[in-house]
Amino acid sequence: MSSNPSPRAAARPAAAVNEDIRALWHDPRVDLADAQRAVYERLLTEWAAAVRADGGAA
Repeated sequence: MSSNPSPRAAARPAAAVNEDIRALWHDPRVDLADAQRAVYERLLTEWAAAVRADGGAA
């Protein structure tokens, strides 16, 4: 299984991915569970791809 997001997932705007990140980790003082950490890392990768696709504007 590849750790790269699918082309469909990378097509989402960075702002939409950021909303998902904020919803997942609404309190940064609380550690994420292992499963949540995996989702967070996937979302970060997707967010970075979206930022690159937008020409680097975050």
